[in-house]
Amino acid sequence: MSDATQPAGRTWPFARFEWLLSMRYLRARRRDGFISVIAGFSFAGIMLGVATLIIVMAVMNGFRSELLGRILGLNGHMAVRLAGGAIPDFDAVNARLMGIPGVVRVTPLVDGQVMASSAYGAAGAIVRGIRAEDIAKITLVADNVRFGTLNNFDEGEGIAVGTRLAQRLGVSVGDSLTLLSPRGSATPFGTAPRVKAYTVAALFEVGMSEFDASFIFMPLHEAQRFFKLGDAVSALEIMIHDPDRVGDMIVPVVQAAGPQFDIYTWQQTNASLFSALQVERNVMFLILTLILLVAVLNIVSGLIMLVKDKGRDIAVLRTMGASRGAVMRVFFISGASIGVVGTLAGLILGTLFCTNIETLRQWLSWLSGTELFSPEVYFLSHMPAEMNPVEVLSIVAMALGLSFGATLYPAWRAASLDPVEALRYE
Repeated sequence: MSDATQPAGRTWPFARFEWLLSMRYLRARRRDGFISVIAGFSFAGIMLGVATLIIVMAVMNGFRSELLGRILGLNGHMAVRLAGGAIPDFDAVNARLMGIPGVVRVTPLVDGQVMASSAYGAAGAIVRGIRAEDIAKITLVADNVRFGTLNNFDEGEGIAVGTRLAQRLGVSVGDSLTLLSPRGSATPFGTAPRVKAYTVAALFEVGMSEFDASFIFMPLHEAQRFFKLGDAVSALEIMIHDPDRVGDMIVPVVQAAGPQFDIYTWQQTNASLFSALQVERNVMFLILTLILLVAVLNIVSGLIMLVKDKGRDIAVLRTMGASRGAVMRVFFISGASIGVVGTLAGLILGTLFCTNIETLRQWLSWLSGTELFSPEVYFLSHMPAEMNPVEVLSIVAMALGLSFGATLYPAWRAASLDPVEALRYE
């Protein structure tokens, strides 16, 4: 005898007849089609909730990862500065720092703020003096030279300028750019600003608008002359193996450099930015979880109405021998099916969206005629998305857990229905 024809009380849990009955209740019929409409809205809500959570978390992860990669790729993981002045004997300090286990690279730098001007405008900028072999190791710059070249960077007075700064000042490779620094020569009338014109040798684009609009790279020896530092440097930047463990490197760096030096880590200099990103990420997760909660409440309301509508059917099943557990499982399967299918559909939709998010952004920008991800506001030239497998699995598990939990009360209501009371007025 098959499962469909056996008495319900002697079937195994989740038997075939329970699945068939559950699916039949979910199908639209003329008399109770509204129940299937509610099921459809519940499915759409769960699908959109799961997809939205996956997309938003992936964008937040990608945004943090891109910012972190660009900030650390250009600025280093740690900076060593001499309190109140430049570092005169920087080669000796450099050698001691390179002897620390975990240190990958130490870069001597001269940095200072200037006013950059051309025939077409003026803008504030940050000049960074660096050696040719060191700038070649900064792949974020060396691999993103759009025009010109960094070859023979140390041999002349050419400078490398960010593309957005060059556009603002209307200069290109071969043009002259005048730099003005307040660190000038002392005269009887006060300090005379230092002014000198340089030839633009290269234009670079790191993809972060703040850097592309403000950074100028200059040969180290020329920067030392321009800022009147002699043979000294402003700072030593340190790159380490594991940026997330930069706190463990502070004591060894202080011991190697000396107590007269100040140590700055990337976590200290960018603490407010990444703290804000983390807070925003957590708040967005909590807010978007409400979408799933609304969809789950639709499942509850839909199943309660289904139980009320199928009271006679439940009573007949009970009088034919169906157990309370069998009735409960029928309605549990009905609600859980909506949650499972909606979650899987949301997972697929969210994955496809994240995979093609930049293409979709460009299409939506073209369709609406507006810029949806302005680099000036978000600092990045493209929209990043980085899916974390553990995070995605957590979202899926949460959606399934909420969906299964939402079916328990309506299913219990169905199993508790008294057949005599249900058939009394039929």
